[in-house]
Amino acid sequence: MQSQPVEHQKSEEALRAGFRNAMARLGAAVNIVTTDGPGGRTGFAATAVCSVSDAPPSLLVCVNRASSAYAPVIRNGLLCVNVASGHHQPLCQLFGGKTAAEDRFRLGSWSTLATGCPGLDDALEAFDCRVGSCIPSGSHNILICDVLAMKSRTEGRGLIYFDRAYHNIAGSSVT
Repeated sequence: MQSQPVEHQKSEEALRAGFRNAMARLGAAVNIVTTDGPGGRTGFAATAVCSVSDAPPSLLVCVNRASSAYAPVIRNGLLCVNVASGHHQPLCQLFGGKTAAEDRFRLGSWSTLATGCPGLDDALEAFDCRVGSCIPSGSHNILICDVLAMKSRTEGRGLIYFDRAYHNIAGSSVT
C-alpha cells in the first residue's frame, strides 16, 4: 500500500516544521568539522557539507551563526572536514553541540594538520581547508573552503544521519 501525501500547512511555523521533518528524510554523510587558531579550538558535527569543484578543490560547509563553533571558525579562517566512519557515532554525538568545546576532543586520536586544525587520525578522509568566502543565508553561513591538503584512509565504512538517527553504511553496494 502506498502512503498518501501529506498536505502542507500554509503558516510560516508549520512550513518550517514541515521542512525540518522533510530534511530529516534526506540522508547525508556525517562529518566532524574542526578548527584551531586565535579564535580557539572547537568543532561541530555537520551533514551540510559537499564538494564545490575540483579545479581548484573546494568544499561547501554550512554553519549555524548561533553555534558556539561559528565565531572560532570565522576568526580562525581555517577548518578541517573529518569524514566520520561508522564507529565514530559517540564522537559525533560529542560534537553535536551539547558538549563544551574543550570536552569535544576527549574521544578519538587527533593530530595537528598543516593549517593547525585538528585532524581525526582515523577519519575516512580529512580535508584541511582555508575558508575562501562566506555567504549569509537565513540562520546559517555558507562557507566555501579551499582544500589545501587531504589525508585519506582506504579502509572503513561511512556514517550517515537519516531520520534523526545515525546509520552505518553496509559493505554491499546496489548495482
